[in-house]
Amino acid sequence: MSENTNTPVAEDDTVVPFQVGETAVRGRVVRLGGALDEILQAHKFPDGVSELVGEAACLVAMMGTALKFQGKLIFQAQGDGPVSLVVADYIAGGAIRATAKHAGAQAVSDSAGAVALLGKGHIAMTIDQGPEMERYQGVTPIEGATLGAAAVSYFDQSEQIPTVVKLAVGRLSAPGEPERWRAGGVMVQFMPGEGGVRERGEEVIMKDIDKDVWERAAAFIETVQADELLDPAISQNTLLYRLFHEDGVRVYDPLPVRAACGCNAETIAAVLSRYTLEDLKEMVEDKFIKVTCEFCRKDYRFSPSGEILETT
Repeated sequence: MSENTNTPVAEDDTVVPFQVGETAVRGRVVRLGGALDEILQAHKFPDGVSELVGEAACLVAMMGTALKFQGKLIFQAQGDGPVSLVVADYIAGGAIRATAKHAGAQAVSDSAGAVALLGKGHIAMTIDQGPEMERYQGVTPIEGATLGAAAVSYFDQSEQIPTVVKLAVGRLSAPGEPERWRAGGVMVQFMPGEGGVRERGEEVIMKDIDKDVWERAAAFIETVQADELLDPAISQNTLLYRLFHEDGVRVYDPLPVRAACGCNAETIAAVLSRYTLEDLKEMVEDKFIKVTCEFCRKDYRFSPSGEILETT
């Protein structure tokens, strides 16, 4: 066992990258506390929807912190079920946001699990490196009983990267304090060719002596329980030591994430400026135009001609 004891114990709202020994098995552990609670408290979703949104936030945090460039990662799950859309994105530097559209509390409460809530549909992962670069997008059907399983299916079909993902979302409270939303996740992937041209596909493992290492690591991740991902007393370092102390685990510096929305009045005003005065008049209610951000729920008010009035 080799554990990086120089790495500080990571706290909430961080992602900890790691590598199993000197192998091609690499992964990330995320713990979301205040950032996720801020996102979900703004929406007051039914619990089932909140759990889906929390899982999506964990996924983009783990995947987004692996980006080697300044850009954005966007996760979308769209289906024909009671939850028609789940969206989460990560912006380089650690900003995450997430939201969902659903058919109402009653429709959601009658269903359980990601597949039942989302129904038949697809998952899309989009990498946006800015206006000067072409966007990359992968799309696969929603498969599996959980959003984590659906993400594994995405990586298998679109990226051909062997992956295991475990996610957990719930509400916990400290003595004398109200319940707050928390989430945790762990992801491992088999990544041969790190530092050069990445090879893809299960056939790479079948030809490599690392096959046993991968299967062992994947089996360990499958044993992770929800309380291990949510309990604030169990740090990411502690969890990784429990899983990989026999094989050795190299733990890297934690990467911070935070809840942050990119909306602003100027951008919305620029969009409104594309409409005619007649179109703008049709948007007026109570003498002004009100625009609410779907992510952070912030309200923006504009005059009938599209001028900025107020932000709440």
